[in-house]
Amino acid sequence: MDLSQLLNDVNDFVWGPIMLAFLVGTGVFLTIRLKFLPWINLWYAIKMILLHKADNKGDLSPFQSLMTALSATVGTGNIVGVATAMVLGGPGAIVWMWISAAFGLSTKYAESVLAVKYRETNSVGEMAGGPMYAMKNGIGGTFGKVMAALFAFFAVCASFGIGNMTQANSISSAFNSLGMPTEVTGIILVVCSMAVLIRGVRSIGKVSSFIVPSMAFFYILFTVIIVIVNFENVPGGLAIMFQMAFSTEAVAGGVGGSIVASMLTAMRWGVARGVFSNEAGLGSAPIAAAAARTDHASRQGYVNMTGTFFDTMIICFLTGLVVASSGVLGSLDPETGKLVSGAPLTILAFSTVYGEGAKYIVSIALAMFAYSTILGWEYYGEKSLEYLIKARPVIIGYRVVFSLITFIGATQTLDVVWNFSDTMNGLMAIPNLICLVVLNKDIAQECFDYQRNFIAKGR
Repeated sequence: MDLSQLLNDVNDFVWGPIMLAFLVGTGVFLTIRLKFLPWINLWYAIKMILLHKADNKGDLSPFQSLMTALSATVGTGNIVGVATAMVLGGPGAIVWMWISAAFGLSTKYAESVLAVKYRETNSVGEMAGGPMYAMKNGIGGTFGKVMAALFAFFAVCASFGIGNMTQANSISSAFNSLGMPTEVTGIILVVCSMAVLIRGVRSIGKVSSFIVPSMAFFYILFTVIIVIVNFENVPGGLAIMFQMAFSTEAVAGGVGGSIVASMLTAMRWGVARGVFSNEAGLGSAPIAAAAARTDHASRQGYVNMTGTFFDTMIICFLTGLVVASSGVLGSLDPETGKLVSGAPLTILAFSTVYGEGAKYIVSIALAMFAYSTILGWEYYGEKSLEYLIKARPVIIGYRVVFSLITFIGATQTLDVVWNFSDTMNGLMAIPNLICLVVLNKDIAQECFDYQRNFIAKGR
């Protein structure tokens, strides 16, 4: 067995049914443990993003912290991942993305609360937090420290692949389809990344707080226009989503085209792509939450929780509705005879309204989403490396190397590296989920204290 096949097999297990059940199961457990408060307080959390002005210790405003986290989660999964899930799991996969995201709200809330509660201040006065500090300071002992080191190692490895080269390759592929050489894209990426990353987290926060809302607004606007134009197909699109999400038998037809999928298939791909998109339970987003200026760990938990709502329940859902209502799902590629999937399927759906312009809209959106992911993941990788190695020169060197590697990602296809980083990304979830379960009492105490002393008093 060669290395590539071995990595494929490991990757299939890491992102397989057992891990997905662990991820969703933890979300279900936490939702019940917290008495459904993350669901009940969702609107409160959304309002707080813009209204709350925290004057406390931290590196970023609550809004900037959320945007940094969203910059890493709103990415290719929102365009490519959704379309792929609908081909492999049918339109019903979108419903299961929603269901997993609903329980993911509690998971994202919980891991963000622990990140703020157990954060530390580093040698240059910046906040350092995330699952590794919750494991070290919350669980403690040899067990906690070993889990923390493993999580940090997995995160550093994942940052170079899933957070860098994969995204850079998506950007270069998108612009290459518009006629730009991959080498030129690679050079531009290195320059743009270096300019932002070399200055640290505050620079990332400022850029993310501009890019993320802007790109999300325009993408949502373009998708809503398509839904309105194809509105007569929307009821049928929604009907086929729910029909195929809960059908025990394989079904096909209507706006589902020639797609055939059972409930279990829809569940598998919907949950997998949903988790891959919003990262609830993987432990990455809490690293950004720990940098926020906030007066209570639970407040930032609620703010960061909305990232799952915006990423999966809004953006992913709209992409799915566009594909389902445009009638292109199940289309065959005339050259290969295979089902059109991924970005080409999304482009095909957009072309029903925008014609040739669809390629430019989707390609630019894909590029912007992927670039923001590079910025967010650099911060995750940097903080994870900082946990393992305290030396500042190493951290500065990481920023430079991370920026330079975007060129390799833009110009090369390294399947082995990508599979390895994808596996590392999945492995991050294991210590993180164990930490959430072990420290569930801490999470509940923070949650109920905040409910009594802040939300109940209108603060």
